[in-house]
Amino acid sequence: MDYDRKSTVSSFYGGRRGSFDALNHSQSPDYAPSGRPRDDTSSFYADRQTRTSHDMLTGGQSAGYNASSFFAAGRLEPLKGGRDEEEEAPEAQTWDVYADFNNAGPRYSTAFGIGQHQEAGYHQLPPPPPPPGAKTDGDADSAHTPVELVTVPALGPEWQLSEMKNMTKSGRREIKSEKRKEKWKAWHRGETGLCGKWFTKRFLAFFIFIWAAIIGSILAITIPRVPGLSINNSTPLVAATGSYNASIPTQFSRYPANFSFPAYADIQVDTTANIIPLTFNHISAQVWDPTTNLQVGTGYFGKDTLPAKAYPKIQIPLNFSYVASNDTDPTWNEWYNACKNAGIYANGTRPGVNFQLILTMDIAGLPSTQSQSTQVDAAPCPIELPINAD
Repeated sequence: MDYDRKSTVSSFYGGRRGSFDALNHSQSPDYAPSGRPRDDTSSFYADRQTRTSHDMLTGGQSAGYNASSFFAAGRLEPLKGGRDEEEEAPEAQTWDVYADFNNAGPRYSTAFGIGQHQEAGYHQLPPPPPPPGAKTDGDADSAHTPVELVTVPALGPEWQLSEMKNMTKSGRREIKSEKRKEKWKAWHRGETGLCGKWFTKRFLAFFIFIWAAIIGSILAITIPRVPGLSINNSTPLVAATGSYNASIPTQFSRYPANFSFPAYADIQVDTTANIIPLTFNHISAQVWDPTTNLQVGTGYFGKDTLPAKAYPKIQIPLNFSYVASNDTDPTWNEWYNACKNAGIYANGTRPGVNFQLILTMDIAGLPSTQSQSTQVDAAPCPIELPINAD
């Protein structure tokens, strides 16, 4: 049996380490075996395996301690048919993770004095190849842009209570209120306007005055004035004619006591105060007996336009109608005596009738209706009954 012996790797047992520097050599050193023959297998496996078969499996190295188990052997050839696909690829100046260890490419570490002949610090990386998906010039340019490292600024001071309050709803409302107050004060002092430099305090006052003058002038011309109405003193009531006369029956009856007849109120309108023509939407009329305070007639005048600065005449249709309990009613007797045939009286003069005419005018351009009334005394009756009428 072979004698026991230590492995030739002296550093494993505290011996002196060789002078080989794996960082400065790209290939593994060749170690020569010691002068005396050794069999590392026998000390571990006690010759359980023949030397010939073991050498064929391991390439001449045993399973014991050897040089390749401790020293870095450098970069070994890849197991792909003796070629390296990375080395065959097009050379691109990219980051090389082995640059500090295989003495190839720029050095990124200056520890222990290594690479001091080069500039220490950051080295700008070469631009990477453009991505295959870049379709536009802008994308291609952005792909070639080098990556630059920037210094992150230091964190600022802590937020103050006032800054935290400004982020709340109440704080934002206070800020808006202060801005409105400052803008109002600046406008009041004439330093700014409501719309930038426009509508300052002085300009706004002048603008409002001009507009008020224009609006006042327009209203003075367009707003209609209430006209004056006057009734004809000689013949305030005129007999009706045409279709209106035929639409209302003319009669006086004792049993039951009543009367009805049509007539026109002869009215003169004063439009001298109006600048533009005056338009009546309608005029409604009421006829009252001043003695008994009873209504004896109604009337309606439709829409009509009268010229301005003139005295036009209009005739308002009236419908006289009254019903009494008997023929002794004073209102019925007054109107009956006024409308009798003149031949019944010795002097041929009929007595007149007293009434009050109330006119309600709806004028275009005015918000409400206007009313006027007139008192008429001893007005002749517009109709005359037959001489044989009861």
